[in-house]
Amino acid sequence: MTSAQVLEVFRRCGALLHGHFILRSGLHSRTFFQCALVLQDPVATAELSGALVEKVKIEKWVFHSVISPAMGGILVGHEVARHFGRRHIFAEKDGGKLKIRRFEVKKGERFLVAEDVITTGSAVREVIQLVKEAGGEVVGVACLVDRSCSAPELGAPICSLMALPVETFDGSKIPKDLVGVPAIKPGSG
Repeated sequence: MTSAQVLEVFRRCGALLHGHFILRSGLHSRTFFQCALVLQDPVATAELSGALVEKVKIEKWVFHSVISPAMGGILVGHEVARHFGRRHIFAEKDGGKLKIRRFEVKKGERFLVAEDVITTGSAVREVIQLVKEAGGEVVGVACLVDRSCSAPELGAPICSLMALPVETFDGSKIPKDLVGVPAIKPGSG
């Protein structure tokens, strides 16, 4: 699947938004990938996740299970795990931090981290740290969209279905054309 085909799926689902957005990282952007609008469509989710799986297979990573940060990564992780015939677990917010609450990580268990969109990689880094603290190992990270302007240091190699650097801004350095545009924080909870 080409980047143009991936973007077409996002457009078809109304998931490629333009305006003034505040990202999970706190950075501001003119563009936002509202993956929830894609992931509500099981056909689109299967199509994108299947294409991501094909790219992950090229990496030849050996893993036992798939883990995702909640919320965005859960459906991607579940679908990727289904394609590989592996177990899927997730880390969820508890007191403002991600935690693995409902599942056990076995000592030496090898994981693939699956995520929808990566900008700064903060949620992925949190998940990798949780896996390590529980005695597991992360062999790689798979995401639908890598929107970082440069590959973030995650602590594991990354494989993305589409790399699309999107300009981001610190809250104190908003461009003049966005200053008067109300900022929205989509997908946050």
